[in-house]
Amino acid sequence: MDRTEANTGTRDVTEPLRFDEAALAAWMQDHVDGFAGPLTVTQFKGGQSNPTYRLDAARGSYVLRRKPPGKLLPGAHAVEREYRVISALGAAGFPVPRVHGLCEDEALIGTPFYVMDLVEGRIIWEAHFPGLSNEQRAAHFDAMNATIAQLHNFDPAALGLGDYGRAAGFVERQVARWSKQYLADTDAGRLAAMDQLVDWLGKHLPADTGEARIAHGDFRCDNMIFAASEPKVAAVLDWELSTLGDPAADFTYHLLMYRMPATLFSGLAGMDLDALGIPSEEAYVAAYCRRTGRDGLDNVDYLVVFCLFRLAAIIHGIKGRLVRGNASSAHAAQMVERLEPLAELALDQARNARL
Repeated sequence: MDRTEANTGTRDVTEPLRFDEAALAAWMQDHVDGFAGPLTVTQFKGGQSNPTYRLDAARGSYVLRRKPPGKLLPGAHAVEREYRVISALGAAGFPVPRVHGLCEDEALIGTPFYVMDLVEGRIIWEAHFPGLSNEQRAAHFDAMNATIAQLHNFDPAALGLGDYGRAAGFVERQVARWSKQYLADTDAGRLAAMDQLVDWLGKHLPADTGEARIAHGDFRCDNMIFAASEPKVAAVLDWELSTLGDPAADFTYHLLMYRMPATLFSGLAGMDLDALGIPSEEAYVAAYCRRTGRDGLDNVDYLVVFCLFRLAAIIHGIKGRLVRGNASSAHAAQMVERLEPLAELALDQARNARL
């Protein structure tokens, strides 16, 4: 699957994800400053979880994120949390879209939603940043590194997010959460490798660091909008998995691009990074540690296994939604094809972990 082609642009809203557009327009008239109809609604091609729509109006363009309709796992698709964290980070000067309002009334369009500005720029779907010079690649990687470091340098309490999650036991709770969600989604079935990972992760839990920062949860190049003509992150998107947590775990998830091959979420494994102008994993970690005042990252091998497992569990959830008929993306079936190789990669990393 060509990820850029599959995820770029919009399409007509699919039948299961349609809603009352007139009701939305009336809500926007009351809640979005400067809004004027008529309103045109299309659906973004990308995104596997919360359905995301482009809203084009007479005086501008917006984005709507909503919970998917139908049966949902408890605690999943929390657009209300997304809205809260984006609002707080935007007020602190972090690059996120400007939000206009949250609607928790399911009667309006069927599920809760929020509306934010459409940020113009580029979404880069391939981790090796094709089409850029070596100097440009290096600058874009540095911009990503600086942005996640900025996020992890915030004091959550100072942003009004001190209660956005529990400070202690983050990794243990995350392992328990994703193990539970994997085991609970019986529609998607079971995988031997995932069962083994649930057991391995539970038996090798590292000591809790007690450190809590705002964790994005899915910090990848394709969840950012880069400025059109410079190596600058204009907006970080997709905050569904955000919480308070161990910043080392959040950064390690970002590092997965170095551990995965191009066939799995456009990884960098096996590529000649020097020839591409991309920093090595070691150099990239060192830059993050320098920006956040750390001596290094603890428990990286364990965290790599956990982050791969969590990503596999997310895809397992997509498989479940596909079976139930409420998957957000048109290419959900192609995404699910990565589940088994991703789980096997995680199990291989576990076998070779230095603990």
